Amino acid sequence: MNDSGSNVARHLRQAATERPEELATKSPLFVSPDGRVVHTLCTFRQLDRESDAAARIFQANGISGGTRVLLAVEPGHDLIVGMFGLLKLGAVPVAIDPGMGWSAFLSCVHRSHPEAIVGLCRATILSRLPLAAFATLKHRVTVGGSGWHALLKQYLAHPPRPLTKLAADAPAAILFTSGSTGAPKGVSYTHGMFDAQINLIRDTYGIRPGEVDMPMLPLFALFNPALGMTTVTPLLNPSRPLTAEAAPLIAALVAEKITTSFGSPAIWGKIADACEVRGLRLPDLRRLLIAGAPVSGELLAKLRVVAPNCTIHTPYGATECLPATTISAEELLGEARQQALRGEGTCVGRPVAGVEVRIIRETDSPIASLTSAQACEPGEIGEIIVTGPSVTREYDGLPTATLLAKINDGARVWHRMGDLGRIDADGRLFFLGRRIEKIRTTGGDLHTESVEPAFRTHPHVGRCALVGIGVAPNQIPVLVVEPRPGHFPQNTSERETFAAALRAAAQVNSYARAVQAIVFQRSLPVDVRHNAKIHRLQLSKEWSGRLNTNSFQQP
Repeated sequence: MNDSGSNVARHLRQAATERPEELATKSPLFVSPDGRVVHTLCTFRQLDRESDAAARIFQANGISGGTRVLLAVEPGHDLIVGMFGLLKLGAVPVAIDPGMGWSAFLSCVHRSHPEAIVGLCRATILSRLPLAAFATLKHRVTVGGSGWHALLKQYLAHPPRPLTKLAADAPAAILFTSGSTGAPKGVSYTHGMFDAQINLIRDTYGIRPGEVDMPMLPLFALFNPALGMTTVTPLLNPSRPLTAEAAPLIAALVAEKITTSFGSPAIWGKIADACEVRGLRLPDLRRLLIAGAPVSGELLAKLRVVAPNCTIHTPYGATECLPATTISAEELLGEARQQALRGEGTCVGRPVAGVEVRIIRETDSPIASLTSAQACEPGEIGEIIVTGPSVTREYDGLPTATLLAKINDGARVWHRMGDLGRIDADGRLFFLGRRIEKIRTTGGDLHTESVEPAFRTHPHVGRCALVGIGVAPNQIPVLVVEPRPGHFPQNTSERETFAAALRAAAQVNSYARAVQAIVFQRSLPVDVRHNAKIHRLQLSKEWSGRLNTNSFQQP
């Protein structure tokens, strides 16, 4: 193995050396008539050789170290091959969620100034449109078709390709945020940050080589070769995960003896409901990470039955710093559950090793250094900030956003999460909601996670969102409820009955009494990545136009 420095692709080369014949990927081909998912298989040695071949193809097409490359490949084996091929070269992949919409996608491409595109045929064809977003593209490589695989086969005859030697602070990738509470932003990752994430995930959750993972979020598949895990690609569209059928996902979880998985509460809620209805169990699942939005106690309780041998974790973090804290379902369903129902916030656990979390007083202004931040008193609600080895230092091409989100602290950088929370006497972090989504009323501020958990306990509630109607600081708190299928109220009487039942369910929560109205909507708008983060600001605008604020009494 050559001296690759901190090039994160060295982890795949190591896996290929130590476990050459173990399976690295299983990619779905089709679902058989009896419901089985049939996969194509690839070993770590094959994956390493294919990504070497890909690196040579990319280099022959003008891509080299430092080249920014728009990566437009479907999740699965080809994405992993393409990503590691680029990392081996020292090129910088740019990953953007395709489901964010054409306009937002073009805006992200335009800001990232890619010089090349590695993508499916339709992506490389679209990239030739005379649009400003594609003006910087000089090189195009089409992957995924018969021509690509024939070219890969041709280059497989070459000896192993030495990895480009890179420092820990060398640019590795630009990953875009989901944009759930604003425009998506490109997060600049270095090879050292990826290394830190790999170490944190492995050590925090006790992941060992030889395990089998089915990641419901494509990004997490890219960690698996470095962790020595087999990746089973799920049959779902990453831009619309909730359109996936639960049956083939469950079939793969059982047949492939999946030991670990990461996904949003939305997709795992769908899997848990289907397992419950059919009386199915997932006996081999031993580790489940659920994140992307607050996870209800009801879902955790259901999953403990569906996956009886599994430890469920709900990590807290963001694209800019993941993971930051973590908590097990066992602890979350204990006293922390009652605290959430009373309105004290949702516990997201303690910081993982090497990560530090603090609470500071809220401000809309940049904070130049940590000494300028005002620390909150113990237990006081404030803004959450995080530092650690995996915390990113800047947004790509957005100096103002970087200035607002980062706090300098000598050699360290703190990230302002944009969330509100508090730390209890035991050092546990409690999440109260997004800063930008808090409700400002004449009676004081209301936080989304102070109110929503109590209402979510009602069995007919699919999702719910606390929103402010009107202009701060005179907003009127309204709860928008998305009922479960088959339970949408059809008339005024049913709406009043449902609302009364919701208020009865939330009696334990004193903050819930401030809610002035409960309204119903068939489907709440959510983010494209997790299908779980509710667009509360969008809901606030919609319902502000539909409700007569003069009919409400101020709390």
